[in-house]
Amino acid sequence: MENIGVFNSAQGAEASGLRNLKRVYWNLEAPALYEQSLTRGETRLVQGGALLADTGVHTGRSPKDKFVVRDETTENTVWWDNNGAITPGHFDTLLADFLAHAEGKELFAQDLYGGADPAYRVKARVFTEYAWHSLFIRNLLIRPDRGELADYAPGLTIIDLPSFKADPARHGCRTETVIACDFKRKIVLIGGTSYAGEMKKSVFTYLNYVLPAQKVMPMHCSANVGDQGDVAVFFGLSGTGKTTLSADPNRVLLGDDEHGWGPNGVFNFEGGCYAKTIRLSREAEPEIFATTERFGTVLENVTIDPITRLPDFDDASKTENTRCAYPLDFIPNASATGRAGIPKNIVMLTCDAFGVLPPIAKLTPAEAMYHFLSGYTAKVAGTEKGVKDPEATFSTCFGAPFMPRHPSEYGNLLRDLIAKHSVDCWLVNTGWTGGKYGVGRRMPIRVTRRLLTAALDGSLSRADFRRDPYFGFAVPTSVPGVEPHILYPVKTWQNKAEFAETAKRLIDMFNENFKRFEGHVDADVRSAAPQTSIAA
Repeated sequence: MENIGVFNSAQGAEASGLRNLKRVYWNLEAPALYEQSLTRGETRLVQGGALLADTGVHTGRSPKDKFVVRDETTENTVWWDNNGAITPGHFDTLLADFLAHAEGKELFAQDLYGGADPAYRVKARVFTEYAWHSLFIRNLLIRPDRGELADYAPGLTIIDLPSFKADPARHGCRTETVIACDFKRKIVLIGGTSYAGEMKKSVFTYLNYVLPAQKVMPMHCSANVGDQGDVAVFFGLSGTGKTTLSADPNRVLLGDDEHGWGPNGVFNFEGGCYAKTIRLSREAEPEIFATTERFGTVLENVTIDPITRLPDFDDASKTENTRCAYPLDFIPNASATGRAGIPKNIVMLTCDAFGVLPPIAKLTPAEAMYHFLSGYTAKVAGTEKGVKDPEATFSTCFGAPFMPRHPSEYGNLLRDLIAKHSVDCWLVNTGWTGGKYGVGRRMPIRVTRRLLTAALDGSLSRADFRRDPYFGFAVPTSVPGVEPHILYPVKTWQNKAEFAETAKRLIDMFNENFKRFEGHVDADVRSAAPQTSIAA
């Protein structure tokens, strides 16, 4: 086996069971990975210097093909209603077949960190079949100093082989695609998919499993820091504005997707960003757009002009989930350390396509836990033939696919931290106003930014508030620079009766969804639920 690059020879590929490999490229940096991926025909070069990869039939994650080994250590700690199970025997067979499949191949290895706080980070070693996957994960995780590689010993090993095809009967999985996590042996196997995001989310899933036992809150969120050291955390599902709203030129960006909150404050799990590029524009998001014109960035499934090699970010013919992956330092005002203090504000973002939620509301700790466990947003009509109304989506903790433990564990951790540190919590609707999708309009971005600025600088906490008659939370009655009527959702609708009917229908959806958590939360959290009787 030939080894090229810098690595700990006492902890080589053999330590992970890999044998008879043709060659391992260790910890290559961007220029060498560019050469390898282009020579192998994996990628194309884009105008400006970015690499472009196509991920084939998998243009997003495959959550139904993700499994956790169910053994004595996970039987009573994993939320099995939400996580697929694989037996230790099936995993053993899968691992043996993975290792056999790798024989004779050239692999790329990256020794990285998941977590900017040394007290809680995991050393994640990632073996990949593709050179561009190696660059992707190098961009997304935290890169050790070169001097640290000589004695690096992995705490988590990921083996990523897109050409491996699983056998459901033999391996206990669902299809030829498999993402299998063994928390006891600290191994993740990814096969049958070229979608690079599976690697980064596997590290996130592992941290979501191990950190709560250490009283550290793992969070699917973005975060930034003001000039007074005040930290803001932004929870939100895809399409709610998590990346866009945290990229504030007046605040330092901590990270755009994954963080932990421990005794020392908030810390980024990652060393890069994985931003959506669909309909990306230089005018609306200049910092992110600029990364797509830089050497080192990886673009996924973006259409380009075959002659000029210029990307067309408005083209969704391959997928709406076009992406770019780049190191965090490609953003001018990004944090160099990935670490900050205790949050002063928590913002929960929702894109309410029903158009009944106010643009901002202040939450009590119990209300914050309720909405955190609910994880509400809405899909708009038109995504499927015949769908005329918005569709509510509830993804608990704003990241159900990555939550191996029961949501109440994360919810209780968050509530305790909010109460201990007197954190202000806000629910922000970046969706519709004046009617549901197709009738009303999208909440103006200037309104959202003005309200967030007021929330983060502390002035909004001193405003006068009213109780929302449907959802019960506190809504400001007026905010300088914001049209008063937009703070009263019913006033923006022409048909008041239809507003009431729509609001009550959404309340019913909230209550139906929350039934699965009622036995796991205190009475104050149950009482934070919206009530139709309040409106009546």
